[in-house]
Amino acid sequence: MNDRITLDYGSGGLKTSELIESLLLPAFDNPALSQLGDGALLEGNKKLVFSTDNFVVSPWRFPGGDIGKLSVCGTVNDVCMAGGIPKYLSLSFILEEGFLFSDLRQIVTSIAEEAKKAGVSIVTGDTKVVDSGKGDGIYINTAGIGFQRVDLPGKAAIRPGDDVIVSGTVGCHGAAVMMARSGLISEESPLRSDCMTLHRISAAALDAAAVNDGAEPGSVRILRDPTRGGVATTLNEFTEGMSFSIELNENEIPVESAVDAACDMLGLDPLYCACEGRMLLVCDPSVTENILNALHTVPGGENAARIGTVTEEMPGKVLLRTPIGGRRILTKLTGIQLPRIC
Repeated sequence: MNDRITLDYGSGGLKTSELIESLLLPAFDNPALSQLGDGALLEGNKKLVFSTDNFVVSPWRFPGGDIGKLSVCGTVNDVCMAGGIPKYLSLSFILEEGFLFSDLRQIVTSIAEEAKKAGVSIVTGDTKVVDSGKGDGIYINTAGIGFQRVDLPGKAAIRPGDDVIVSGTVGCHGAAVMMARSGLISEESPLRSDCMTLHRISAAALDAAAVNDGAEPGSVRILRDPTRGGVATTLNEFTEGMSFSIELNENEIPVESAVDAACDMLGLDPLYCACEGRMLLVCDPSVTENILNALHTVPGGENAARIGTVTEEMPGKVLLRTPIGGRRILTKLTGIQLPRIC
């Protein structure tokens, strides 16, 4: 590790993993934390799902949303990806002296609207103000609690032949934020963040798998929202240290033309751009058709697609089959390709 923290450590890629595995896990290791999921399962009379997240996006307003909407979606989605039904949120602000009340009012309105859509209540919170020049406007922390709806077996249950599904087009959030930061996007642009809550999409997928005739318990192995580091980094987290690989078909991965154009302009890869309203899912192929049919009926899931399969060819790797028939290895995000996007 470096002697000092750099932006790399917040990228969601290799340096983030290094920070977690070399410093945080040894200090705090316990069964709930060691799973390194989007949320933790807490034992009790009912199993609770608990998650927390910080939001430091720059700029705080971007096409398709703002830091307020993002703070609700990010934590609600983490609870959903852990198999939970989100119910309660905490909300904490760190405000910089001089931040406009009109901007804060807009952010609070976005939070209230998105929480209502997701059916969650904001039940506790905190506010701090720091000196001018020491807070970059506004930072938000949210934590979420929900009740477990299904026990997902996790990546250890993934097996060769399983399918990989994505719930919609990829890379929209990262591309939109970076274009806004660069001043290269207008309100009329079709490029928008995919920021949205996944409670309906995750429920539709899990319900569709459960009603499939002959489906085994655990036919949905794992859910994950590909935020920092994008689809490529998230799938690497599935394969890392495991006896299987994942092979993606580039022709099957849904990418909007506006995202492709933005990535070409900025020198980015859509597979490494963050999504804030998309779900990755690995499942037994017997339930794939049911899941896709269900997702296509839910707003935000119209472009859901099977994008790859689990193989044994190169254990621990994620491979991309290109349109010309070649293959390349997709590694975890390295460096600070997209800092301050969530």
